[in-house]
Amino acid sequence: MECCRWATAGTLFPLLASLLLSSRTARSEEDRDMLWDAWGSWSECSRTCGGGASYSLRRCLSSKSCEGQNIRYRTCSNVDCPPEAGDFRAQQCSAHNDVKYQGHFYEWLPVSNDPDNPCSLKCQAKGTALVVELAPKVLDGTRCYTESLDMCISGLCQVGSTFISLSA
Repeated sequence: MECCRWATAGTLFPLLASLLLSSRTARSEEDRDMLWDAWGSWSECSRTCGGGASYSLRRCLSSKSCEGQNIRYRTCSNVDCPPEAGDFRAQQCSAHNDVKYQGHFYEWLPVSNDPDNPCSLKCQAKGTALVVELAPKVLDGTRCYTESLDMCISGLCQVGSTFISLSA
């Protein structure tokens, strides 16, 4: 019965070469991961109720480009707003009620579900056919479509699966 086997000169080099190669492979994967700084803390939630978004950033430490994203999102403030708070898009439109548009004051109502640009703030002057884009993008956390959980972040409609976690 053979208990122990010692490496001879003929078997030692291939063994060392194999270990060195696997060490280099592991190191290059580690180096790739080291190109990014740690994720930063989560931002304040974009809303206090009704579902908003929070983000976290990381910095590329390489002079070359890094693979992956430098920003991640999560949902937050997923509690219903009181009924008197009203629709979030409507709140953003009504914020323009005291601003003259083409020399007139209007009461602005939200225009929702724009298939071409769901994250722009389009509002209609009450009692008229006048529809105006009052802002190129709605506030973060605004729903892209009224019957959807997808939300606008930085002017882009982010699908619910984009968010990495849920938080209250």
